[in-house]
Amino acid sequence: MEKARPQWSNPLQFVFACISFAVGLGNVWRFPYLCQMYGGGSFLVPYIIMLVVEGMPLMYLELAVGQRMRQGSLGTWKTISPYLGGVGIASMVVAFFVSTYYNVINAWGFWYIFHSFQDPLPWSVCPLNANRTGYEEECEKASSTQYFWYRKTLNISPSIQENGAMQWEPALCLILAWLMVYLCILRGTETTGKVVYFTALLPYCVLIIYLIRGLTLHGATNGLLYMFTPKLDMLVNPKTWINAATQIFYSLGLGFGSLIAFASYNDPTNNCQKHAIIVSLINSSTSIFASIVTFSIYGFKATFNYEDCLNKVILLLTNSFELEDGSVTASNLEQVKDYLASTYPSQYSQVFSQIKNCSLESELDTAVQGTGLAFIVYTEAIKNMEVSQLWSVLYFFMLLMLGVGSMLGNTTAILTPLTDSKLISRYLPKEVISGLLCLSSCAIGLVFTMEAGSYWFDIFNDYSATLSVLLVVLVEIIAVCYVYGLRRFERDLQATTGRTLNWYWKIMWACVSPLIIVSLFLFYLSDYILTGTLQYQAWDATQGRLVTKDYPPYALAIIGLLVASSTMCIPLVALGTFIKRRLKRRGPAPMA
Repeated sequence: MEKARPQWSNPLQFVFACISFAVGLGNVWRFPYLCQMYGGGSFLVPYIIMLVVEGMPLMYLELAVGQRMRQGSLGTWKTISPYLGGVGIASMVVAFFVSTYYNVINAWGFWYIFHSFQDPLPWSVCPLNANRTGYEEECEKASSTQYFWYRKTLNISPSIQENGAMQWEPALCLILAWLMVYLCILRGTETTGKVVYFTALLPYCVLIIYLIRGLTLHGATNGLLYMFTPKLDMLVNPKTWINAATQIFYSLGLGFGSLIAFASYNDPTNNCQKHAIIVSLINSSTSIFASIVTFSIYGFKATFNYEDCLNKVILLLTNSFELEDGSVTASNLEQVKDYLASTYPSQYSQVFSQIKNCSLESELDTAVQGTGLAFIVYTEAIKNMEVSQLWSVLYFFMLLMLGVGSMLGNTTAILTPLTDSKLISRYLPKEVISGLLCLSSCAIGLVFTMEAGSYWFDIFNDYSATLSVLLVVLVEIIAVCYVYGLRRFERDLQATTGRTLNWYWKIMWACVSPLIIVSLFLFYLSDYILTGTLQYQAWDATQGRLVTKDYPPYALAIIGLLVASSTMCIPLVALGTFIKRRLKRRGPAPMA
């Protein structure tokens, strides 16, 4: 069995596969947001602590279990105990949910790449209205980048209740994205092992290019100073530590079954401890590196908007009071405003409502994450760069590579248990299994290309994996340490890899990491309960901004179903196994 199992061509392929999966979009668009929200440079303190006590130990656990059992998540946990088969099924369900919506981001990436070859960029200016007498009203009330995202890309409906029609252009991009994923996973490690070299390395090449460009932009230092200036008072805020732990947990991809699947193709003697440390450190370093790039761009955007605001105020005052050109500058603007207000009070009061309060600090304080950062904030900065088409193509190509790398991990987590199953692999070759998975996921993913698709995307993104993955990893730790036995597992690792477990790994696995996961689980559970009616952000075209609305009852039911469909696998399979065994023990009643 072990000899017949496919293996990575070399350990480097395995490391690149793990890096490609772990280093994803969250490193680029979630970590910078957390730095901005929770104390700038001081956020690195809880982040690094959580990496040591949570990230590295849990990654090593999953890699070690996968390498020792040499099976996917389903087979691994059934081998440890027949009652734990539900853990593997829960991982597969979560990975499937994530795959269905995650590849939509890659479809959006393709959409923006295709539009990046236009001059000017289509999101750089507002389109003319139907009468060609002015700009579209929705675009004027919002911005050109918001208009392109919400109207041209998503064609978003006013609420989740109005599903609208399917958008054929994003739908074609989604089919293209799934075709690309299929070609990458076609023959398992044989094709994935070659693709990961590109998906792991190319994003770093683009980030380095962007770093060089970002640091040369006007105002970049404002963004970097904002990022690295520590706000030590945020360290006493519990949410800072909760978000640091959450970011570490999800950015490493724990609980999805992907790391177990990747490690199952390793040589049994592989030093997975070293690889767990390397991948964890590279993942966290990438987050910090990506934040430097993001905040240099962010500083440029904030400075550009701030100076543009100042110039508009100066032009307004110059024209309204017939001042000499050049007499009002950014340095003396406040003194001029005070002088005009005291000298011409009636005239100044007439233009006062038009004078904007320009503030660089408020521009930098605008915190955005997720798709808002990637497709609105970044595009707004890119449109003001020289040779903007080049920078746009590079940026969205990087997002595409990061997205594809994560998709390889998600699909491998599902495919490995399926191909390990004798019942399935006996009748279907690997290529057909991969094709059926991609086809079914693409069909479900088409829901996200409807006019209300963005709202359903947010539901899947927010609720399909949050609690489920925490529960999965908690049960994994308990299974290894207290069901299989920590000492027994230590002996297995020593026999296969020749290395003993030191006290650090034992303490983290047996005590510290489970306590952190329980704390996170209770926090999110209580947060959902205390929030009351769950709400979402809907786009109001008449106001050109997002408004908060309550989810309708059927959306709440689907949210509950998303959470329950994965978490309930664990107790239901355990209960089913227990009943099955009890019935077997009783056997058929003896004949009278």
